[in-house]
Amino acid sequence: MGLYLSPPERALVLSCDEKSQIQALDRTQKSLPLRPGRLGTMTHDYKRNGTTTLFAAIELAEGKLIAECMPRHRHQEWLRFLKKSDAETPAELDLHLIVDNDATSIRK
Repeated sequence: MGLYLSPPERALVLSCDEKSQIQALDRTQKSLPLRPGRLGTMTHDYKRNGTTTLFAAIELAEGKLIAECMPRHRHQEWLRFLKKSDAETPAELDLHLIVDNDATSIRK
């Protein structure tokens, strides 16, 4: 909590995590448009498009989010996401990352 509440000077604190096995689903038909007196509609059936993995980092003080979906959940994708996070943050700030102990996060 100390890093969130009082980050070091010239530093950016990001909370990072990944969510694997997200179902990529599409409805088989488009929903009908909303109009007065009618709620949105959605078909009961859907088409499966496999799974995806979401990698995300949030900077809580400003609410800035860095996110990317990738087809696999390995340390190579995690490293690619970390490089993306580094590229999307100000170069003059040191990054402090808070991560869980998932095998993807701690592999070398």
